[in-house]
Amino acid sequence: MQLFDLSGHVGLVTGGNSGIGLGYAEGLAQCGAAVAIWGTNPDKNRAASEQLGRHGGRVHAVVCDVGDQAAVQAAMAETIAELGRVDSCFVNAGVGGRAASFAEMPLDEWRRVLRVNLDGAFYTAQEAVRHWVARWGEGDETGGSLVFTSSGSAFLGQPRGQHYGGSKAAVIAMSRGIAVEYARYRVRSNAIVPGWIDTELASGALHWDKFIERNMPRTPARRWGQGDDFSGVAAYLASPASSYHTGDVITIDGGYYVF
Repeated sequence: MQLFDLSGHVGLVTGGNSGIGLGYAEGLAQCGAAVAIWGTNPDKNRAASEQLGRHGGRVHAVVCDVGDQAAVQAAMAETIAELGRVDSCFVNAGVGGRAASFAEMPLDEWRRVLRVNLDGAFYTAQEAVRHWVARWGEGDETGGSLVFTSSGSAFLGQPRGQHYGGSKAAVIAMSRGIAVEYARYRVRSNAIVPGWIDTELASGALHWDKFIERNMPRTPARRWGQGDDFSGVAAYLASPASSYHTGDVITIDGGYYVF
């Protein structure tokens, strides 16, 4: 645990009140970090805050729609005012896609997904990078860690989900570009590609008998992932142990994509 000691560290997780995001936040809190979670549901924010608070550190929850740039700017300012700084930023908030087919996908549906998954990721990451560059200019050279949540749909074709897959491929490109441009400020940027994780977003499919029949045999770990499967990688990527690890795409999928 000393290797991943996050005492004095402040982590921010968007979409941090459930699923993968809450798993990230748990990993940070367990290692001693103060944690900020952003989410659109106040009740879920409160429940997650109570859960995270059991680890003994500070928790601050903000109601924020990441698809609204002004809301992101205000949420970042509030987070920094409340916790003093942000040292790691997990760009995790996202929505799923729904369309009858690509040919019939309405423009509003396309924009609904890109607004959160791509525009929201841009707004959040940009505010984090601005914060770290400003700190560097003030003599604080600790830098920061960005972590984007992507998806296997960035690499594998997703029928009726071209907007979702496109957004998730784009955040990998964004992450790598940031890694190259801002390494001189000790900012590192990486992306996570989850496999089948039992979250609210995926629950409908993962508990459908036909889906289980087709996909569980293709998952070497023989189980769906859980949010807490992402706690360890969060602690690692937030900690100084990953200070030379940047521009990467890390897969956490129980072996699904290599089988």
